Amino acid sequence: MTKRPSLFSLVLALPLLVWQLAFFLFPLIFLVAISFWTVKMFQMQPDLNFGNWQRILTRGIFWDAYLHTMILAASASALTSAIAFPASYAISFKLSETAKRWLIFVLIIPFFTSYLVRVYSWQVFLTDAGIINTALGYIGLGPFAMLNNNFGTLVGMITLCLPLVILLQTFSLNFVNRDLIEAAHNLRCGRLRTVFAVIVPSARVGLVIAALFAFILSFGDFVSPLYLGGGNPPTLSIMITDITKSGQQWPRAAVVAIMMIATLMTVALGAITYAYKERGK
Repeated sequence: MTKRPSLFSLVLALPLLVWQLAFFLFPLIFLVAISFWTVKMFQMQPDLNFGNWQRILTRGIFWDAYLHTMILAASASALTSAIAFPASYAISFKLSETAKRWLIFVLIIPFFTSYLVRVYSWQVFLTDAGIINTALGYIGLGPFAMLNNNFGTLVGMITLCLPLVILLQTFSLNFVNRDLIEAAHNLRCGRLRTVFAVIVPSARVGLVIAALFAFILSFGDFVSPLYLGGGNPPTLSIMITDITKSGQQWPRAAVVAIMMIATLMTVALGAITYAYKERGK
């Protein structure tokens, strides 16, 4: 028999419900509404016009930007997860509790500084005459183009996501049953096989959610594609700013934003379904 929630528990949940309504649902409804409005003389006017949707969704430049953004976000998510896992594994299984606490504190420190400042600092490293190319020049390599291209964009996205992904992966790996690892070793499993046959499946939920967060942050990132990627070809976030600067076309920008939200919700639903599919059996 399912226990009905008490009035007290409903009251405790009320602030969260109000927060979601005020800062997500209502703005989303307004965003959908203005996507049907028209702009005349640089002013928005309430309307029921499907022209904005038709203009955006039938233009090749939108779908090129959409595909470009998806590829960048998926690549950043995969690279960040792959780079983060060895660090998360070492923190969870190789370090003492004191060392774990200090390293977690170190991973939180990047959030104390502006992401824009960190991206600007990468420009010093990635330019043709920057620190990295200068160092490579001493051994007869380079210079390599690492700025105003996809490589620079990915560096910025990984900078944004890496500390958070390491933290999420670490928290997930901490809950892996150590008895399963010991049993795998007793059955003559090597370390690498134990990682992929025992640890990764046991921590799958946390690993998938960490990758999902990396995808979400990268998909909506505006700073790295502009300041490290050069803004060409544009991502969807850059396209929104370009559209709003072109005749105050906020309704058309709303269409792009809605498509981004719909994509992220679809990806999130698919990722969470995959992460929890074995638990439902």
